[in-house]
Amino acid sequence: MLPADLVGVWRLVSFEELDETGAPGPGPLGARPAGCLVYTGDGHVSVHMTRGPGSGPAACLGYAGTWRLDGSRVVHRVEITQRSDWVGTEQVREATLADGLLTLHARTRIAGVEHRRVLVWRRAGG
Repeated sequence: MLPADLVGVWRLVSFEELDETGAPGPGPLGARPAGCLVYTGDGHVSVHMTRGPGSGPAACLGYAGTWRLDGSRVVHRVEITQRSDWVGTEQVREATLADGLLTLHARTRIAGVEHRRVLVWRRAGG
């Protein structure tokens, strides 16, 4: 995968959380999340995700910053977010690109507990 392969606008297809056995279940935004991921050619990233209509109380996640490709990993350096503990951090995502889908595997800590998540994105307009 090359950086040029990621540049553009992506729409969220699914956002799942993996349990301790690796089985998928709904992520923090419910069963029908919506989202937009933008990678620019000059290294900026913007991510916005929200709970889908009719799937529970309003909730959203988002951040912006810079990005780089490091082998099969995409590294997001967070500059702006509602999560103050993420500002200035690097969020590392294992990435695969196949059949027009970008799959990002994320690990994050919330209240000291590791969460494993899988986000699948489709290029906008595709």
